[in-house]
Amino acid sequence: MKKLFTLFILCNITVLSAQEKAYSDGEWFKFRVHYGIVTAGYATLEVDDAVLNGKEVFHIKGEGRTTGISNWFFSVEDYYQSYVDKQKDIPYRFIRKIDEGGHTKDIQIDFNHTTNKALVYNKKHNEKDLVSFPKDAQDMVSSFYYLRNNLDVKALEEGDTIDMNMFFDKENYKFRLKFLGRDTLKTNFGKVRCLIFRPYVQAGRVFKEKESLTVWVSDDDNKIPLLIKADLAVGSLKATLTQFKGLKHSFKIIAD
Repeated sequence: MKKLFTLFILCNITVLSAQEKAYSDGEWFKFRVHYGIVTAGYATLEVDDAVLNGKEVFHIKGEGRTTGISNWFFSVEDYYQSYVDKQKDIPYRFIRKIDEGGHTKDIQIDFNHTTNKALVYNKKHNEKDLVSFPKDAQDMVSSFYYLRNNLDVKALEEGDTIDMNMFFDKENYKFRLKFLGRDTLKTNFGKVRCLIFRPYVQAGRVFKEKESLTVWVSDDDNKIPLLIKADLAVGSLKATLTQFKGLKHSFKIIAD
């Protein structure tokens, strides 16, 4: 459970959509994170209108925490925030505040897209570093929303890969994912046409292999993440969408 919300966000980065804006103020998702029938925790994502340094932004907030018996073994309480320009889909500020079994981090990153420099403020150790980042880099949360708005899945063919720049803590990463195709998924809300993606991750301590994640998202203008499966170094984990509200577009369910 140590990587509960980090894992959840990385999975959601694989969500893609057409050029039309996929989300707006008031969108909210709730996911159940579970090992088989055992609930390990819950994760939420929500979007609100805000203003940051005179710029109109979407304030995106993510939370992940363990629940029930999982708290006895390893308590997790993670909070993530991203402030994203409404028109340009670029992050201005990223906040990561986590407590994972007593291991804590409290980091704020402010992006300057004119100089391509990020001010990384480690509040726990009262340290500030100025780090370069590549053009069009996204943070861990904004990546999800950027891809929902800007990549056209209609142009994708099975087996295609997609790369993007991500800035996390003080490091630049190349994130890659593979498009696996389309399918129909039985969900809590009915049968839904889905797009299937597989992000490449680092095999080792957390993930069993570099292709250990599979993600199903709704094949509509919302691109809702419906199901995530992860093969971990020890066991497997799922995250299932249980509730949502504030969708910008209609949610399409296939009638039986």
